[in-house]
Amino acid sequence: MRERDQAQSTLPRGSADHGEPVGVEDLLLRVARGDETAFEQLYDQVSGMVFGLARRVLRDQAQSEEVFQEVMLEVWRTASRFDPDRGKATTWILTMTHRRAVDRVRSAQAAANRDERVAQMGVTTPFDEVVEQVTERLEQRKVRRCLSSLTDLQRESVLLAYYQGYSYPEVSSLLGVPLGTVKTRMRDGLIRLRDCLGVTV
Repeated sequence: MRERDQAQSTLPRGSADHGEPVGVEDLLLRVARGDETAFEQLYDQVSGMVFGLARRVLRDQAQSEEVFQEVMLEVWRTASRFDPDRGKATTWILTMTHRRAVDRVRSAQAAANRDERVAQMGVTTPFDEVVEQVTERLEQRKVRRCLSSLTDLQRESVLLAYYQGYSYPEVSSLLGVPLGTVKTRMRDGLIRLRDCLGVTV
């Protein structure tokens, strides 16, 4: 994870440094070069669409938030793979969103089907399922442990931005903290999370 990974928009939706509208394609190309400001603007422009699509597919708030976070992280990390000659940036991002959401639905359905089969057979849970459940719980513990290592302001800012979908200005307003402070705490917090989780970019 990276400060830009998890997105945080500090500028008005669709506005550039000079006050001129910037298209999603241009922003994505700038993100591919590591431009954090462009990512913040891109986040503001596409977050509604990304979360909305995930919510329509998954019909579950918590899972939609997780998919939203995963997609924005993937956008930051793989922006250089976007080819404007092959389609629109919004299509590229929404295709990514749809794929992840559908994968989540299939995974949930597969787990439900597996549980049903086990219940019908009256047998114990297969070893590989136990391993999968243990691994998932360990990963969740690791995330919680890493979040607990942040300062209160860092943790609150990250949770509001990435788990509840608020933009930087909204986080600033909710916490009653200057926008510049929120940006700094978010950046520092995401760097600490990245290092704690061992994420490489």
